[in-house]
Amino acid sequence: MVTKDQRRRQLAREKFERQQNRRVNHQRKARQRNAAIAAVVVVALAGTGGAWAAGAFDGSSKKKDDAAGASASATPSASGSASAAATAAPDPCKKPAAGNPGTASWKSKPKMAIDKGAKYTFTLDTTCGTMPVTLDAAKAPETVNSFKFLADHGFFDHTRCHRLTTTGIYVLQCGDPTASGSGGPGYSLPDENLTAFGKADASGVVTYPAGTVAMANSGPNTGGSQFFLVYKDSPLQPNYTPFGTLSADGLKVLDKIAGAGENSGGQGDGAPNATVVINKATVGKS
Repeated sequence: MVTKDQRRRQLAREKFERQQNRRVNHQRKARQRNAAIAAVVVVALAGTGGAWAAGAFDGSSKKKDDAAGASASATPSASGSASAAATAAPDPCKKPAAGNPGTASWKSKPKMAIDKGAKYTFTLDTTCGTMPVTLDAAKAPETVNSFKFLADHGFFDHTRCHRLTTTGIYVLQCGDPTASGSGGPGYSLPDENLTAFGKADASGVVTYPAGTVAMANSGPNTGGSQFFLVYKDSPLQPNYTPFGTLSADGLKVLDKIAGAGENSGGQGDGAPNATVVINKATVGKS
C-alpha cells in the first residue's frame, strides 16, 4: 500500500525527471541552433574576415546548470508579478551592496592549487546574512579547487541566488552571474563524491541532508559555478556533487530565505521572494 507521503515523493521525483529531460533537450537544440548561426555568419563574412568571425564565437556558449530541472527566471513575468507581490512574504533581506556581477569566462578549469588535506571555508556574505560553508577538499578536490579559483577572482560577487524550490526538494540555487540559470565559468567539472549519502533506494534516490551544499548540473560531468544549498532533507538522485556543509548559523539564514517563499504562484519552484544577493564570496584555508 503506497502512502500519501510516498506518492508525493514519487510525483516530485517524476517532475524532476521531466524537467531534467526538458533541460537536456533545450541544450541540444540550443547547440544545434548556435552551430547553424555560426556557419551562416562564417560563410557570409568569408571574403571579408572569416578568421575574425570564427574567433568571435570562441567561448560564447554557456552551460546551463540545474539542481532539479528547469531553472527559474530571476525576474517574474509581468502577468505573474502582481499576484506574486500580493501574496509574497515580507523581504527579510537588506539592499545589495553596490556593484555588478562580473563577466569573466575561462576556456578550461584551473590547475590544481589547493591542499587536499587542508580545511577550507567558503564564506557567503549575503544580503540576508553570512553563510559559512565547510568545504570537503579531500573528497571533492576538483570542485573545491574551482570554487577557490572563482572566489579569488570575484566571480560570485554581486550575484543573485536565482531559484528557490519548496516542493518535493528544498533548495536554494546560486552561483550564476546572469541569474537566469544559464550562466557559468566557461568550463565544466567532473562529478565527485556521489556516494557520500550511501546506496540509492529502490526508486534510485538518496537523501541530501539539510545543510548540504552541492553542485547543480545539466548532466554527468557538467558542473560549472552553480550550486545549491539544502535547507530541508531532500530526496534526489545521487547525481550532484556534494562538496560542502553549511554551518548551523548559515542554515538559520537559509531557513529565513526559504521562509519568505518563492514567486511561482504556487508551483513550488521559482525565484525567491527574498532579495538574496552574494555581496562577497571568499574561500579561506584554515
